[in-house]
Amino acid sequence: MEGTISTKDKETIIVKAPGRTCLFGDHQDYLELPVIACAISRHITLKAKKNANCLLNIDQPDIGEKRSIDLNKGIIPVGKDDFFMAAIDLLADYGCYPDQGYDIVITGNIPINAGTSSSSALVVAWVEFLITSFGCDVPVTPKFVAEMAYQAEVVYHGMPGGKMDQYSIGLGHVIYLETGTPLYYETFEKFIPGLIVGVSGIPKDTSGVLRELRDKAQLSVLTIKKYLKEFDLSKVSIENIGSYLAYVPEDLQVFFVAAVRNHSITREALLEFRRPTLDLKKIGALMLEHHGILRDYLNITVPLIDNMVDAALEAGAYGAKIVGSGRGGCIVVLSPKDKVDTVIASIRAVGAKDAFTVQVDPGARVKK
Repeated sequence: MEGTISTKDKETIIVKAPGRTCLFGDHQDYLELPVIACAISRHITLKAKKNANCLLNIDQPDIGEKRSIDLNKGIIPVGKDDFFMAAIDLLADYGCYPDQGYDIVITGNIPINAGTSSSSALVVAWVEFLITSFGCDVPVTPKFVAEMAYQAEVVYHGMPGGKMDQYSIGLGHVIYLETGTPLYYETFEKFIPGLIVGVSGIPKDTSGVLRELRDKAQLSVLTIKKYLKEFDLSKVSIENIGSYLAYVPEDLQVFFVAAVRNHSITREALLEFRRPTLDLKKIGALMLEHHGILRDYLNITVPLIDNMVDAALEAGAYGAKIVGSGRGGCIVVLSPKDKVDTVIASIRAVGAKDAFTVQVDPGARVKK
């Protein structure tokens, strides 16, 4: 049974937070352009049991890490990438004060450093645990949990990422997310048959790649704004892109064009998800078009990733694309239901570390 946990039920708390895959909009959210992503049925599971001291003892056996947070010491200086303490610090502003020890075990089956957001799922699960255990002064919604996780993982540490990961995981289902101000999203509770994740086994350099491409894409936009003060990237179409290129230095033009073309694909995909019935062939074709831009314009693929995409298509998939920051990580594939096994075998045959089916997941939740 899932739902709100009462005070008497807090002896043991279990939180599940899914991974996510990006269907459309990779390298878009840091430009405040929309994305379409979905939570997937691979999870981080956090199990917490009260102890008799004032320690949060955290055991992560999958990665061989343990730590203890002494609650008697209050908010200690927060180190780089210490998402646990960052979340505690941030939530104190909302009346969440840890005052009871727990023994906590965190496990998961989300591939690590593969573009399926295992780290964001961990942070979302941690935020859910803190709020459930120690309360909060404001109404707690999936959006609030997602925002706190985003603040703890990205803003607090000055990281280059956007909001896609935390909001996809916190809200669940398929989500269309406009990452600008004000933030806007739509969720689609749609079943997507034949959804496959292929894991290359090549670790990705998330921060390095994101910073490199973000800085160049943002610089191309800022250059235009020097001449056109009211310039709005979200309003540029493929048809009128040429009228802006004269303002962009030649070495930055490819990043500007990629942003416009990928935004156009995302808008077209949104129309498909708003329809009562999904046209899987159309969505697959748009995924493949998106992959081509990520490969040819932004250069974020590697030979194995491209071979995995090609193998999936040759085995009959509707479409496939790289996911996330790139230069490693994973792909997402849309396959006819009757060809799923063949597609998975073909992806593995070209050297992928793994490939498996996933379902669209309802999002992070606390379980009784």
